[in-house]
Amino acid sequence: MYFCNIFIFDFKKMLIMQKNDDTIYTKDDYFNYLPKNDHNRKGVPMNFDCELSFLCDVLKKAHIKTAVISPHDPFTDALDSWLGAILGPLKLSSVTVQQILGPLDDKTKYNFSNLLKLNYVILRTPVKSEKNLLFIGPYLSAHVTPNDVMKIAEKLGFAPSTQRVLQDYYSALPIITDSDRLFTVIDTFCEHIWETNAFSIVEIDGIFSHVSVPEEHTQADNDLTDTLARMEMMEMRYAFENELIRAVVFGQQHTEKILSTIFNEQMFEKRLPDSLRNAKNYCIIMNTLLRKAAEQGGVHPLYIDRTSSAFAKDIEALADAKTVPEFMKDMFSSYCRLVRKHSTKAYSPIVKKTILLIDADISSELSLHSLASKLEISKGYLASVFKRETGKTVSEYISEKRINRAMHLLNTTDLQIQTVAMHCGVMDVQYFSKLFKKHTGKTPKEFRKASASR
Repeated sequence: MYFCNIFIFDFKKMLIMQKNDDTIYTKDDYFNYLPKNDHNRKGVPMNFDCELSFLCDVLKKAHIKTAVISPHDPFTDALDSWLGAILGPLKLSSVTVQQILGPLDDKTKYNFSNLLKLNYVILRTPVKSEKNLLFIGPYLSAHVTPNDVMKIAEKLGFAPSTQRVLQDYYSALPIITDSDRLFTVIDTFCEHIWETNAFSIVEIDGIFSHVSVPEEHTQADNDLTDTLARMEMMEMRYAFENELIRAVVFGQQHTEKILSTIFNEQMFEKRLPDSLRNAKNYCIIMNTLLRKAAEQGGVHPLYIDRTSSAFAKDIEALADAKTVPEFMKDMFSSYCRLVRKHSTKAYSPIVKKTILLIDADISSELSLHSLASKLEISKGYLASVFKRETGKTVSEYISEKRINRAMHLLNTTDLQIQTVAMHCGVMDVQYFSKLFKKHTGKTPKEFRKASASR
């Protein structure tokens, strides 16, 4: 049998659908089908690779790292390469996970933070293997200020030259609050693999408290660590920018909720002492990157230029660096919407030009005859190609665009109905009202009144 496993995080139902037919198997059917040696522990689903893979993918999209290790592994195995390098002077490579954390109980989720203000979630998975500890993190629970960095560096004996590298590291970490839905996903994962919602939660603080801090380390060591760390931070920043670009190219606006965990004031590279100017410069860079991404997504420069120019003005009007992360989220969402609304990547050159002519000036006289004449092709050919590629007739597409424009004007202006009709390319107000009601179920007056009462 070839199975495609679909796990629904409800303990009483786990459906496994066979790829080759419509038969639906229950959870018990699935485990009865598995070979006997897959049941390493009675009552516990030992094979939860799909659930773990799903959890790790969700966390990866939120820029949270995961690691599966043994209690007897060096503690540095639970850290990313940069953090392992920066903590090198603390000699953590000679200390095991168990020595730092102590024994970890089953069916217990451990939330812990350390002197670096880094937060992790640790849990023991129900598998008979040495590598059964799942590390989730690091992440921040709040913004780490430059003053915080200086205090941390002082406590851990880091050289002043390391402080900027440490600040850069914090800028790449997501800020996850206690109310974030990611914790709901993690809790549901725990409930599923432990088959109970009555698991323990333990808080652990100060995991480096018993590790001796060296009195000195050489400038050469500092320089090498700083160089390697800065290289990794640059790679992380470029990877994040590439992720944004890919999302815009495909109009994946839904990824904003995931990427928003990394949109914060710390993400801006500190190139200038003026924090506002520094943030504005980063916005300008991002506006350029997203503009080119929208072009790759098949949006004509006519639409891109409007959006890009509007954001360029808005960027210079920013008055507080703290508002910039929300501004950048809006910029990202706007470019995604632009691609979803105006991408003509899938259309032939003729249909692309037709759509562009319609969208460029919806108030002009538009018809199948006028468009075919401008494109110097026959009406029949244009009608056939347009219908085949868009699923709509030219007339239906024009009407849809005019009604969308009318709804926008009725919602955002106090223009008279006759004026709105003219802006939508309809000179006869009675015909306009009839057309509007056909598409929306309301007259223009009724629509405006209903919108105002919301």
